[in-house]
Amino acid sequence: MSKFLPYGTQSIGADDVRAVVRALKSDRLTQGPEVERFEEAFAKFCGAPYAVAVSSGTAGLHLAALTAGLGPGDEAVTTPLTFAATANCVLYAGASPCFADVHDSDLGLDPAAVRKAVTPKTRALLPVHFAGQPNVWGAKRDFSRRPDFMVIEDACHALGAEVRSGNRWERIGSCSAADMAVFSFHPVKHVTTGEGGMVTTRDRKFYDRLRLLRSHGIERERAKFVYPGEAGAWSYEMQTLGFNYRITDIQCALGLSQLKKAPRFIARRREIASLYRKALSGVPFLSLVPESEGTRSSYHLFPVRIDFRALGLDRSSFMDALKREGIGTQVHYIPVPRQPYYRKLGFRPQNYPVAERFYSEALSIPMFPAMTDSDVRRVVRVLFKKLKRGVAR
Repeated sequence: MSKFLPYGTQSIGADDVRAVVRALKSDRLTQGPEVERFEEAFAKFCGAPYAVAVSSGTAGLHLAALTAGLGPGDEAVTTPLTFAATANCVLYAGASPCFADVHDSDLGLDPAAVRKAVTPKTRALLPVHFAGQPNVWGAKRDFSRRPDFMVIEDACHALGAEVRSGNRWERIGSCSAADMAVFSFHPVKHVTTGEGGMVTTRDRKFYDRLRLLRSHGIERERAKFVYPGEAGAWSYEMQTLGFNYRITDIQCALGLSQLKKAPRFIARRREIASLYRKALSGVPFLSLVPESEGTRSSYHLFPVRIDFRALGLDRSSFMDALKREGIGTQVHYIPVPRQPYYRKLGFRPQNYPVAERFYSEALSIPMFPAMTDSDVRRVVRVLFKKLKRGVAR
């Protein structure tokens, strides 16, 4: 049998291993120089002044929600078509998440649905760049003129994705249209640190707040102490209730090594996407998610839409059949309002029909930079074979 092709996987090279070994042999395994080096390199890559590395994308979302000032009595609008962490971070802050349906084309938040969801209590918007496709449309200008209205981009899928700004391209994470952007370094993402995340921002106050919350709310710079008269060389102050969301130097050494290869990884993902688009365009009962005008996806995922109902196919059985042929697939995502916890909060899946329709058809096929052109052709060939069996019925 041919090698198994998962829907996504990390690409670790000998250079990454050497970087981690150097970190392991260094004097500092955590809270050392590699963290700051990774932050500086990542901020430069995205085009943002500041970046704060954290233990996971979820930790980044949580700290961003707190830094934005979300709390009891506030609401934040996000998409139902995302991993639960996007909405959970609002709950962590004591605020209430609200959902607005997605647009049927690019699967990002539908501006018309957002307008209906926004209330006087709305303090934040959390757009998700689903599968790496940017979902940016001047949210602050369009939905609130309040100075305390915040936009937090869930960019966990979107490292290297770009939007056109005049005559140039801006990378997601530059925060030109948002207050903060949050990234993930889970192994299936564009670059990995094993587990880890990053928050970028243009606001120095947000940067300082994120750093404070990341490490127990403890300040070690005596110049920033609330009670400087009590300061000694050993001193530190816990100035607020924070968390242990630190990332290690070992992870950041891997992240730095991976980030050097990010342009190549992203370019290859785009090449694979182009091959898929040429091969799968016009296939009966299968449709593709288009790139929006003025954007460049970084293709964390390559989701296709298959009309399983019209074909008379059971999706689980279809995925099992692909797996037997060595093709791994996944479904992204079960809409958050479907989850039992959110149903208990009163959310109903039927209130988000576009997200529900996509979920019923969604299938993410293999997408990772180590795939060869031959691998892509094999995925397409197996897909065709299994779809034809459904049509023959």
